[in-house]
Amino acid sequence: MPKELKTYCKKCNKYTNHTVSIYKRGKERTGAEGARRHAEDKKGYGGQKFPELVRTAKTTKKQTLKLKCSVCGKQIMKPGLRLRKLEIQA
Repeated sequence: MPKELKTYCKKCNKYTNHTVSIYKRGKERTGAEGARRHAEDKKGYGGQKFPELVRTAKTTKKQTLKLKCSVCGKQIMKPGLRLRKLEIQA
């Protein structure tokens, strides 16, 4: 994948150069309501609430691209490409 792409920017209303980066999820909050609820369900006897995944069906992950407009700085996400490895070249 090239480091820069020329694609449409909604804010500028024209095609501009965008810098490309790979989207990474942020750190999950341990104090979030869902995490607390799940921890409560796991506590004590009875164990895991949902079956733990033993064997994955897919060999690849969907990589989401984060595009940043070089003119206005607006960031957009481009939905996932399914590939084994995504590299951004200079």
